[in-house]
Amino acid sequence: MKMEFEGLFSQAQRQKYDCLLFDLDDTLYPVSAGLAAGVLKNIKDYMVEKLGIEVEKIPELCNLLYKNYGTTMAGIRAIGYDFDYDEYHSFVHGRLPYENLKPDPVLRTLLLSLPIRKVIFTNADETHAAKVLSKLGLEDCFEGIICFETLNPVHKNTISDDEDDIEFVGSTSSSSSSSNTNEIFDIIGHFSKSNSTAELPRTPVVCKPSEDAIEKALKIANINPQRTLFFEDSVRNIQSGKRVGLDTVLVGTSHRCKGADYALESIHNMKEAIPGVWKVENKVADGGYSSGKVVVETSVTA
Repeated sequence: MKMEFEGLFSQAQRQKYDCLLFDLDDTLYPVSAGLAAGVLKNIKDYMVEKLGIEVEKIPELCNLLYKNYGTTMAGIRAIGYDFDYDEYHSFVHGRLPYENLKPDPVLRTLLLSLPIRKVIFTNADETHAAKVLSKLGLEDCFEGIICFETLNPVHKNTISDDEDDIEFVGSTSSSSSSSNTNEIFDIIGHFSKSNSTAELPRTPVVCKPSEDAIEKALKIANINPQRTLFFEDSVRNIQSGKRVGLDTVLVGTSHRCKGADYALESIHNMKEAIPGVWKVENKVADGGYSSGKVVVETSVTA
């Protein structure tokens, strides 16, 4: 049986894809769960309560930061606010309606039916990712999680540029940002001036949709972009993924955007929409496997 499974896996490896890379939030569960709305509210509350930003500036500021830096967190860090990353994540994710997430046996069966690598790639922190996967009943369906801590490791003495120091799953939990004494950059004022020549400050936070962030994630997890299918709900992340060589699946709509190879209303539709990921099941009566066919039992774990 061991040799039969090894032969099965070998055949699967020779197919077009040997890795499925999944975003987490609003990809593995629908937007209707309400977590995204909760995150946005909590981010705004954090900016007011912890950073002292005026309430009336929050909507425009959030829009500019998200648009120019990929995440609001990356943006507020870029313009000069110094804060503890763990505290931020605890505040933003600690009050989310996780009870809205229910076990998803359909998705679990789909994931476990594939004897190829399956990896989570999220901008969120590890604690949030683990909680979401647990609520969905998918915690054992993935090889690992690439999360905020993976791409933004903080060591006791220094921040290392060597990816060999970074753990793929369960990265460093210490995530306090380094001290920053710079003045706050007025990004609202910057965009209100039509003739401004000043450059936007760079962010120290590594996250999607940065192509550098995606390439770093692929390197850390030893993923070949040419043999990987990337599932995302964000158009910007899809387009960045496409530029680094990934095949892409936009989740949450049936309308393909530029850069998306496929579009799915729901992650549950992936088998029907992308049949090439699965081989035809053809298990013979005596319990063996027919030649030339890959048969995958739902009991096979990732």
